[in-house]
Amino acid sequence: MALHIIATGGTFEKHYDEISGTLVFGDSHIPAIVRRARFAAPYTFETVCMLDSLDMQDADRLNILKACSSVTAESILIVHGTDTMRETAAVLGEASLGKTIVLTGAMIPYEFENSDALFNFGFAASAAQLLPHGVYVAMNGLIFDWRHVRKNRQEGRFEAV
Repeated sequence: MALHIIATGGTFEKHYDEISGTLVFGDSHIPAIVRRARFAAPYTFETVCMLDSLDMQDADRLNILKACSSVTAESILIVHGTDTMRETAAVLGEASLGKTIVLTGAMIPYEFENSDALFNFGFAASAAQLLPHGVYVAMNGLIFDWRHVRKNRQEGRFEAV
């Protein structure tokens, strides 16, 4: 059974633009991460959007839900921005798709030294293949049920509520 990977943007996917001195979106880092990690599990991949999660609207969340609904895979990994990851997880959780959906992201972009993106990707990919059906957030070695998680902005980490 294949893992389906969905890119939606977030800090995880940002690139540094040397000309403007800002973080911007380009192509997804997921194909490079899969190669770098020597990821051996069968998978499919799609980009639904490339947005900072603070810019994500209800229509974008519905597109993510549609992508999750339309694939036959029962294990789905979504790379998402951390600021509104909980909101997207709620849309997916309330839909009760009968699949295992794991959202992950990064506090530091993949391209930057000391990024948590590669670890979070591998951790979440494993979790998506092992957890029972449901919607989860997997960040920095911890797994949370979508109903009992929040981002602690002062600490820069996710925690149970």
